[in-house]
Amino acid sequence: MRRFLKIVRNLALLIVAGLVVLAGVLAYNVVTRGSRQVQVRAIPRVTVDAQAAARRLSEAIRFRTISNFLNPEQDADALRGLQAHIAANFPAFHAAAKREVIGGYSLLYTWEGTDPRAQPIALLAHQDVVPIAPGTEKDWQQKPFDGAVADGYIWGRGSWDDKGNLYSMLEAVEQMAKDGFRPKRTIYFGFGHDEEVSGTRGARLIAAALAARGVKLDFVLDEGLLITEGIMKGLDKPAALIGVAEKGYSTLVLTAHTAPGHSSMPPRETAIGMMSAALTRLEDHRLPPHVRGTVAEMFDTLAPEMGGFNRVVLSNLWLFKPLLLREFEKSGPTEAMVRTTTALTIFNAGDKDNVLPGNAEATVNFRLLPGDTEASVTDHVRSTIANDKISIATFPGNTDPPPVTGTASPSYAALTRSIREVFPDVIVAPGLMIAATDSRHYAGLTDNIFRFSPVRANSDDLKRFHGTNERLSVEGYADMIRFYRRLIENTAG
Repeated sequence: MRRFLKIVRNLALLIVAGLVVLAGVLAYNVVTRGSRQVQVRAIPRVTVDAQAAARRLSEAIRFRTISNFLNPEQDADALRGLQAHIAANFPAFHAAAKREVIGGYSLLYTWEGTDPRAQPIALLAHQDVVPIAPGTEKDWQQKPFDGAVADGYIWGRGSWDDKGNLYSMLEAVEQMAKDGFRPKRTIYFGFGHDEEVSGTRGARLIAAALAARGVKLDFVLDEGLLITEGIMKGLDKPAALIGVAEKGYSTLVLTAHTAPGHSSMPPRETAIGMMSAALTRLEDHRLPPHVRGTVAEMFDTLAPEMGGFNRVVLSNLWLFKPLLLREFEKSGPTEAMVRTTTALTIFNAGDKDNVLPGNAEATVNFRLLPGDTEASVTDHVRSTIANDKISIATFPGNTDPPPVTGTASPSYAALTRSIREVFPDVIVAPGLMIAATDSRHYAGLTDNIFRFSPVRANSDDLKRFHGTNERLSVEGYADMIRFYRRLIENTAG
């Protein structure tokens, strides 16, 4: 008995000692992770005529530049109208920069630098917008293409994505040109016209034109991650996330093939049944979540800025990673950061109630984490559905994840500094862009691609993205103009 009690006591002591060591390791990792935030001096707040700028953006929203992959000429008149509006409202910039039309409707501006040895940069935005979901027009507080300025906001499709970025760039450079500013390095402005339907007719052709001229860029900045407020648990300050990585885009079309027949004599296996079973298996056997690469670096950067238990968790992912993944899997936006997502988007089968269709077709969209590829996802689909009667075809415009941009470059530091100078209350960290952008077409021109939109957004705002009641605050828009001006001053001044 004494021997047993002694063993129990020794085990208890070992457990206590282990807990003490564990607590010490956790505390050490918390204490030794210092802030990675760039310290900047306060700069004067540049005066912006916010109301006049808002009016110009509201006018731009009225051009219904809705792109269509199958009908590329659908928005031709609207694009021509928008471009005439741009030329009329930003004359000083047009006098300072060379304007080219690429691919019919995309715009490339070249603002020549004074130092031919300095590597140029490129700022990107897109002119096109997504359509309004049928039947939801009545749910808008302001009509989606009226461009109303009301209650401190600019309302309408494209106010945020992406005419807000496009016009805030133009507002910034127009005033800079009027002030006599000349960039030291050449700045390219690439404004694609079909980003919402893959950018293959716009951004890809702009990038190809630059490549043909032998252009190599120091960095590219495109639309992307935002300044999120109240979304990161445990972080009291807004988080400005710079997209240094972007998910790949892979759409697969699945088709189940059987013999058509009469509904009065259904076989045990039908096209719709096979396809339904296959799609259920895909949803039930999603690709596994990961915390790696850019997402891990984001957590490392945010950890010292966190409070309480959240700081302990992010400072010790070697132990708490499973806990973190379970938390992130609770909602779509956070889960998308740690998983190659599976989205069932289109289903077509049958055309008569008493006829068994010979084919059932479904479209499944995957957004690929860096490290996954279209080939690996296709293999996952094939092995998961395990049915040779279902064919798998890839969709035009699919792309693997582009290369990840490092955060040790001078261009990343300049971008970080510019953000903190204009938005001094924010925490800056690298992040993963979960959607696709035009910037992926520029991967052959630079090692530094950043995806960041200088827009403050809370969880309610995120629902407006491609959704109902898209809007941009007038004051927030003025800050966007200030940001692009400051970035150009810091990188090309």
